[in-house]
Amino acid sequence: MKRILTALCLSGYVAVAWAAAEVGKPTPDFTATDITGKTHRLSDYKGKIVVLESYNYNCPFVRKHYKPGAMQELQAELTQKGVVWFVVNSVHPGHGDYRTREAAQKEWNELGIKATAWLDDSSGAIGKAYGMRTTPHMFVIDKDGTLVYEGAIDDQPSSSGDPRKARNYVREVVNKLLAGEKPEVTQTRPYGCSVKYAD
Repeated sequence: MKRILTALCLSGYVAVAWAAAEVGKPTPDFTATDITGKTHRLSDYKGKIVVLESYNYNCPFVRKHYKPGAMQELQAELTQKGVVWFVVNSVHPGHGDYRTREAAQKEWNELGIKATAWLDDSSGAIGKAYGMRTTPHMFVIDKDGTLVYEGAIDDQPSSSGDPRKARNYVREVVNKLLAGEKPEVTQTRPYGCSVKYAD
């Protein structure tokens, strides 16, 4: 199905309209290769909580979380609790922000990324199926494969400031799920840079 993309960039916000995964419904399955060459299929992780993070380090909103190590700390905290965390890079190969596998591995090591894997989504298939509009744009999938949260990582929609002092929605939602409770917040407006799709 052809998706029509309209984007409006205003003060770091991006509005995009297309078919996307919906909170409260089963998530689209996908198969993707990570930067080490390993193949991941989302359905293979049923029974685990999965976090998807739309990623592009060239975006200042993303750098705000990675430069001080806040994002890496959150990744480590949640993966140690059994959560699967996928960094999803949907930058198309013709864009200056694109990372080859070698460049991605170097960036992974230099930043000390603690996610489960960095998925190459240069085709944009995962990003468009989920409606990833910004970097970052976060998604939390419960153990049954249902999307329970999508939106901003926190309540601080800025490319500056201390992310550790913000209300982190991803941490909050995951901890609620781990405690067997229903998340209070299930959807927020994502903020950041536009995802660099091919079209």
